[in-house]
Amino acid sequence: MKLLKWAYEKIKKKPAPYYYDYSPLTVIAKPFRKWLTVSLAPGCPFNKVRILLYRMAGFKIGKKVFIGMRCYLDDRAYKMLTIGDGVVVAYGVYFACHGERQEDMPIVLGDGCYIGMRSSIISKNKDKSVFGVHIGEKAVIGACTFVNQDIPAGATAVGHPCRILPPKKDDQQSAASSQ
Repeated sequence: MKLLKWAYEKIKKKPAPYYYDYSPLTVIAKPFRKWLTVSLAPGCPFNKVRILLYRMAGFKIGKKVFIGMRCYLDDRAYKMLTIGDGVVVAYGVYFACHGERQEDMPIVLGDGCYIGMRSSIISKNKDKSVFGVHIGEKAVIGACTFVNQDIPAGATAVGHPCRILPPKKDDQQSAASSQ
């Protein structure tokens, strides 16, 4: 690969793309991981098998997790996506840990959170000092929500782009009475 990188830089007279730094094993493994995470796992009708396939591809997935069919987990930055215990990811959710001309940044789903159907979670915070998107424990993301910021624990986020809903009066009263 170093020879190819050197030849590319001599011929084109510009730096070689990032993938010229890959090892031969990575070059072989990447198409297999792509097929596993984009074709096989999302179409599998059995959740336990689907989770097993995602774990085989290298994703960090906790215990008692449900990931719906037709979800896209970013296979290029598979080490950047962490799913906690007891998380429910509904059908058709899109996770992207990278973008064009953007470094890989993590997406972390806290324990017990719920991600609604057809939501998109894009790892690009507005605040440049904090990298990635962190969704707190027991947070709820509504269906078709575009998440590009951190969501605190126990919060509910909806919309495009997402906004965090204030807690209901009933929730505040029940929280105060339980203390």
